[in-house]
Amino acid sequence: VQLQASGGGLVQAGGSLRLSCAASGLIFSSYTMGWFRQAPGKEREFVAAVSWSGRSTDYTDSVKGRFTISRDNAKNTVYLQMNSLKPEDTAVYYCTAVTYYGGSPRGDHWGKGTQVTVSS
Repeated sequence: VQLQASGGGLVQAGGSLRLSCAASGLIFSSYTMGWFRQAPGKEREFVAAVSWSGRSTDYTDSVKGRFTISRDNAKNTVYLQMNSLKPEDTAVYYCTAVTYYGGSPRGDHWGKGTQVTVSS
């Protein structure tokens, strides 16, 4: 399984970025896909997930109303549109296949992340 995230960069607070993740080596349309992030000195945390059909989404509270996850099964790609970015969104962002265990999302495959840095 290969998951290649891209689209990160340096942006000012209040700005926007769109992350993309190209997946291969799995039946993409069968998986819930999602994004996690890891800030320096912190544990990796869940950000958002989208069901295999794209009809259901899930977000951590801190990004609700600002981030939108979507997918294109024809392109084996998942996206994360990030608006109204805050310095606390600074982290390495990873896409992953997601499984829910007892209601908690867990990543099953990890690729190389993409750095997002938000300046104040």
